[in-house]
Amino acid sequence: MRIDIITVLPELLESPLGHSIIKRAQKKGLVEICLHQLRDYTTDKHRTTDDYAFGPDAGMVLKVEPIYKVIEKLKGERSYDEVIYTSPDGEPYTQGLANQLSTMQNIIILCGHYKGVDHRVREHLVTREISIGDYVLSGGELAAAVIVDSVVRLVPGVLSDETSALTDSFQDGLLAPPVYTRPAEFNGWEVPEILLSGNFKEIEKWQLEQSIERTRRLRPNLPDE
Repeated sequence: MRIDIITVLPELLESPLGHSIIKRAQKKGLVEICLHQLRDYTTDKHRTTDDYAFGPDAGMVLKVEPIYKVIEKLKGERSYDEVIYTSPDGEPYTQGLANQLSTMQNIIILCGHYKGVDHRVREHLVTREISIGDYVLSGGELAAAVIVDSVVRLVPGVLSDETSALTDSFQDGLLAPPVYTRPAEFNGWEVPEILLSGNFKEIEKWQLEQSIERTRRLRPNLPDE
């Protein structure tokens, strides 16, 4: 899998994409992540990527020309399943969407910045817009990192135990059940006895009951989200 990220601030992504599971996935050759500095595709000496918006609104807007150049360059080298734009008014990001993206071969993620991008980019170059929540960030780099992390861990071979991802929250429309580790008792706080029983059928039943209860209590609207 290859993920190309277009950004004016690649430095913001170097740390989250260079450690832990994502780093190991790249070392294994399972995932290739490439950062593209949008300023490299400008033509003026100041490497300008933004300009004032037409109309009375305040704020700077990313220009269409450099975005067009980098996307067309990448498309000339390989085909892409999606060109994603990170935007607060995009499609809400879910585990189901992460599952879907993890099956793709090549993805471009365009990080929004300032007031956003020239709308012609969204009309003609972007195939999907994704929002990680109903709030506004200074730029789309953190959203891109969230998307990459959630997708890469699902790529076959990335996790040492691939079944681990299948029991994460939201995979079956429910929150995950509580998890515990050793010691079985600490400070008077005990692990539920059922988990120590070795009866896997009863443990699975307990886990499902806990998932249903936690979802009903913490995320009652989850099936509708």
